[in-house]
Amino acid sequence: MLELGTGQAPAGDLVKDITEAEFMAEVVDGSQDVPIIVDFWAPWCGPCKTLGPALEAAVAAAGGAVRMVKVNVDEAQAIAGQLRIQSIPTVYAFFQGQPVDGFQGALPASEIKAFIERVVQAAGGDDTGGLDDAIAAAQEMLDQGAATDAAQTFAAILEEEPSSAKAYAGLVQSHIAMSDLDQAEAILNGAPIEISTAPELEAAHAALELAKQAANAGPVAELQAQVEAEPDNHQARFDLAQALYAHGDAEAAVDQLLELFRKDREWNDSAAKTQLFTIFDALKPSDPVVLKGRRKLSSMLFA
Repeated sequence: MLELGTGQAPAGDLVKDITEAEFMAEVVDGSQDVPIIVDFWAPWCGPCKTLGPALEAAVAAAGGAVRMVKVNVDEAQAIAGQLRIQSIPTVYAFFQGQPVDGFQGALPASEIKAFIERVVQAAGGDDTGGLDDAIAAAQEMLDQGAATDAAQTFAAILEEEPSSAKAYAGLVQSHIAMSDLDQAEAILNGAPIEISTAPELEAAHAALELAKQAANAGPVAELQAQVEAEPDNHQARFDLAQALYAHGDAEAAVDQLLELFRKDREWNDSAAKTQLFTIFDALKPSDPVVLKGRRKLSSMLFA
């Protein structure tokens, strides 16, 4: 666990003011590896003058685990509008190009510290490494198709470390690989409350949701023909994306969802964006499909 308040880095190295034109490079691209805290403020905002220094101090105390940019909403009205910022101060945390947490209004120092800790954890900064070797070995079994052996290993790890989010997620993924979706869901539902929102378990939730969808996915060839004949048939394109993912073609599925989002981002309660996030969550953050897809989606969102 990151110990905030130790090993402080100079705030000047971690905090900067940016313009609207710099938002894509500094926030969307800049948050691929390290979370970026975005403080939306204005010179006339009284609470902003209280929150800003406290937030900067907390970022500095995190010792480089997060960085921060400040955006003057008077000079960045387009970005403020796209993010639906209705009052200031408003703070968003971005990781890998997407908002992952946020709040409005001035907060006490204790709540700011808790916010920073959540952001660091969401970016995978809470790894302790105590059982990393065993988990890595079990994951290798799973990657090589030995799902039963992997499940046994992950279960043994959990006997030693019942609160290991990585081991819980690995056990869920193992049962998904064995097509035992009911057991995978039962394992997720039985995870300790303190790790229920860990990124690894969120990824397992997403993988389980996609596995359930795969059971009802239609034939790719027929759906492809339907989309080609009716390019504006949004439901057919969405169904095609599900079928493509079910058949192991995540990149093509993401491309179809991005095209659907481009055509009508609000269709079916923003179903395309929701499905994209589900796929992104289910895959590894470093997967080229995720990196490319997130960048394309971000370009559409902030264009």
